[in-house]
Amino acid sequence: MEFTTLFSPVKIGSVEIKNRICMAPMLMDFGQFDGCTTEQLMDYYEERAKGGTGLIVTEITRVNDVTGGAAFAQLGMSHDYQIEGMAEFARRIHSHGSKLFVQLHHPGRQNMGLLIGTLPLSIACDKALPFFKDVLYKVVPAGKLLMKHHIVPRVVSPSKCENSYFSDGNNRALTKREIKKLIADFIAAAERVKKAGCDGVQLHASHGYLLQQFLSPNTNKRTDEYGGSLENRMRFILEIIEGIREKCGRDFPIIVRLTVDECYSMIGKEGKGYGLNEGVEMAKRLEKAGVDAIDVSSASYDAFNYWLEPVSFECGWRKYMAKAVKDAVSIPVIAANLIRSPEQAEQQLNEGVQDMVSLGRPHIADPYWASKAQSGHPEDIKRCICCLYCIESMQNNAYIGDHGYCAVNPFVGSEKYELKNDGNGRKVLVVGSGPAGLTAAELLAKRGFCVTVAEKSDKLGGQVDLAVKPPHKDKLYWCIEDLYTACSKLGVEFMMNTEITRELVEKAKPYAVICATGAYATKPGFINGHDRENVYTTTEILNGDVVLENKKVAVIGSGMTGLETAELLTVTDNEVTVVEMADEIAPGVWHQHVNDIMPRLKAKSARFFTSSKLTEIKESAIVVEDKNGSKSEIATDFVVLSLGAKSDNALYNELKNAGINAWLIGDGERVGRIADATRSAFECVKKI
Repeated sequence: MEFTTLFSPVKIGSVEIKNRICMAPMLMDFGQFDGCTTEQLMDYYEERAKGGTGLIVTEITRVNDVTGGAAFAQLGMSHDYQIEGMAEFARRIHSHGSKLFVQLHHPGRQNMGLLIGTLPLSIACDKALPFFKDVLYKVVPAGKLLMKHHIVPRVVSPSKCENSYFSDGNNRALTKREIKKLIADFIAAAERVKKAGCDGVQLHASHGYLLQQFLSPNTNKRTDEYGGSLENRMRFILEIIEGIREKCGRDFPIIVRLTVDECYSMIGKEGKGYGLNEGVEMAKRLEKAGVDAIDVSSASYDAFNYWLEPVSFECGWRKYMAKAVKDAVSIPVIAANLIRSPEQAEQQLNEGVQDMVSLGRPHIADPYWASKAQSGHPEDIKRCICCLYCIESMQNNAYIGDHGYCAVNPFVGSEKYELKNDGNGRKVLVVGSGPAGLTAAELLAKRGFCVTVAEKSDKLGGQVDLAVKPPHKDKLYWCIEDLYTACSKLGVEFMMNTEITRELVEKAKPYAVICATGAYATKPGFINGHDRENVYTTTEILNGDVVLENKKVAVIGSGMTGLETAELLTVTDNEVTVVEMADEIAPGVWHQHVNDIMPRLKAKSARFFTSSKLTEIKESAIVVEDKNGSKSEIATDFVVLSLGAKSDNALYNELKNAGINAWLIGDGERVGRIADATRSAFECVKKI
């Protein structure tokens, strides 16, 4: 398929962009306290420019340090000293024919109270004390407890309103004087962006941040000229636009990233906030105010999954929102719409849904998405699998001074690292075809080794092949398909239905053996009745060895494997009960995954017991004990244990003991997720 429209030029204001591919803004924490660019940050973005992306929009860039710093490692345009680094950033992006817009941002009520007023002090201390950063990141995790108990400053909002679902910070209303100051801050930041030689700015009026908070009647309950009617609620952003036009001129482009539907109705809160009709009217008024493009988005952190979708959502599900705006305005419309393939992008452009495709997570997964499509090899693209590890790892690592990562691209944050070409045809045997084994095989083949992958079953994928069995999980297998494509093109050989032994290795005499042998679900022996015939592991359900229909089934353990197995069991009309020893369902699981699956399970009448420890399995019941020591029985026909997995490292140990050059990666080394597997392989390959 030719992607004629996708690779045709488009103009945003006076700026011509070489193609219709935009890298959406995504914070990955490659910055530093003072908001200046870092080499790692510029390397990350430049790699995407090298990959052929037409327009790059930076991550959230603060305009105010006191109430508007959303992360310690965030870009800033709040001071003149940040201009020099931004200018170097722009030069590097421009050297590859790409354009750079800077997203101006204030988090408002979605900020963390820990960051209110503390950032200027952190900047000063970091400059004066070389060890400050290390000390800070050791104590910051304790700040989570302070925020949990609201022993931190209040975050700011257009008016006093309900706390943000995500950050849960107590908030206060901005004074009119503070509003005027923030308007000036946005305008001054835009001036600095222009001075740095960037191509334009994007105002972030989406996802529940401050600009959108002013637009929403849910968060803007002001009774002065900045609240009430739509005209008043739009006054804040319109005054910013007017000021930027006055200071930067008409030929300096402005994009507004706009939530056109807050999507409260999609989470059962009909009538809250605003919907698509009002969002389209906002877009029309922004066009009238002189904005050069609308970047259509949706929702806020309160309805997280409706702007940053988990794996269950269908590609293109929200394109109707972009189409509604496209039909109402004459300026370019940019939109994400959960686009994962060039074919989908080309189709939506040709359908008149939008004028540019915005690719966020796909650019994390594959910096060369654009060039692979343009060269006629879209099959080489490493697709984003919607696992949300990027945002989860970024949010968690922000507290320890690390950055976000990607499940399918272990090079994120290491863009300058180059694999050596020193394999010299030496033979390497990779045992196991899960994401760890296939990643190792691909990277070793790129280094020039002669690689063979041995898989004991007739299907590639390892644990991923099980993970895709529950409903709505098929995208996860993309990572296996894409790794297989890459390996095949690199000449990797595959031996299916082959179980490797020490004797076979000694006969083949490979230079190295990579043991990616995975893990297996366990039946803890301390549970009385664990060995009964009616007791299974999640593996036996997921791989189809056991099919239960119209039975009472107790699933023990509510991690994602347990919940997803429970959902699969509901498909065959089983009456499912989930038992969890912790005080909450899915303890430690990223909240988006829980919010995604729980409504579906509840719709299937699944029951949930928390603070319940399984103590015994009987023929037709299980015995659970609560925190007070009281025991009770739950009637059940079958029991499915989801109580963890154990690394399968027997082959590795045997090979090492025989003096063979063996390496252990993935779940075989430490049970984890796809991201852990691919990074484990990456680190191993670097050492060989």
